[in-house]
Amino acid sequence: MEWIDLPLVWAGLLAVAVFMYIFLDGADLGVGILFPFASHDEDRDVMMNSIAPVWDGNETWLVLGGGGLFAAFPKAYAALMPAVYMPIGFMLIALIFRGVAFEFRFKASASGRRVWDQAFHWGSVVATFSQGLVLGAVVQGIDLEDGRFAGTMFDWLTPFSFVVGCSLVWGYVLLGATWLTIKTEGPLLVWVRQVAVTAALVVLIMMLIVSFWVPALDAAAADRWGLRYPHVDWSRLLPLTPIPLLVLACFWQLIRSIKRGDTYKPHLLAAGLFLLGFIGLMIGIYPYLVPYSLSFRDAAAAPNSQSLLLVGAVIMLPIILAYTGYVYWIFRGKVSADAGYQH
Repeated sequence: MEWIDLPLVWAGLLAVAVFMYIFLDGADLGVGILFPFASHDEDRDVMMNSIAPVWDGNETWLVLGGGGLFAAFPKAYAALMPAVYMPIGFMLIALIFRGVAFEFRFKASASGRRVWDQAFHWGSVVATFSQGLVLGAVVQGIDLEDGRFAGTMFDWLTPFSFVVGCSLVWGYVLLGATWLTIKTEGPLLVWVRQVAVTAALVVLIMMLIVSFWVPALDAAAADRWGLRYPHVDWSRLLPLTPIPLLVLACFWQLIRSIKRGDTYKPHLLAAGLFLLGFIGLMIGIYPYLVPYSLSFRDAAAAPNSQSLLLVGAVIMLPIILAYTGYVYWIFRGKVSADAGYQH
């Protein structure tokens, strides 16, 4: 496959896998974050039933992203993992508690159900915040020496990563609330629309903070945006201005669609906000897979390995996409508290 730029293709596939996970499982995690704030047990049953058929399939994209990084970019995997072992561990433990809560909540007594409600909620919060810590640690840069992590155990714990973690929590709340506008009705629907408006405002503020913070983290990110403080390189900045303008337009349309009572449009526009923010971060760190030390080309596995992996990806990706689309189609429409959770 000499005619294919394999490192670029695999970097693109990993970016797609990460975004698909954020979009799909982010809504599930957002529902879990909102879970204890619903007014009634019946509302919480509806919320859980809305994601019960799809949550485990959505996590396929997390496996694809992590497995793809390990197989296609082993040097990046070896450099990144020691830097974020602790938040990754927090995330996996939280996801386990969240998954167990799905299985046990529907079979527990009234008192036991409250325990699993909290496990579901805090598993979602900790998993989301941990993902934000990992993202913040990666974007702020990883110290490498001879291709190996040269930092300390707590390099991931910084003001920037903390803000990114909080931002992701609010972002997932937005995805969860807009997902529930599709699946719920009545007073619960009124409440999640109010939550979605608040979350959208907070997300916009957080996006502005992170957008101005990223160029201050490293000269490479500043040069990419043309924002080497206190000077501005307009020749680099102007071609990128459509991204923040699209963010504002997407936010405006999102608020309008919620106020109008649209069903599907708010969730799609919330996904658009995430996509634009994701593109902005990618612009800031490109071409680094381990910012700002190891590019995706330098981290790539041997061409023969990436070629073989690509054959598998070409076969499996359409199957995963078809399965995901089929499940969402089968379980489309509104849900009720007595819908049940069947295996």
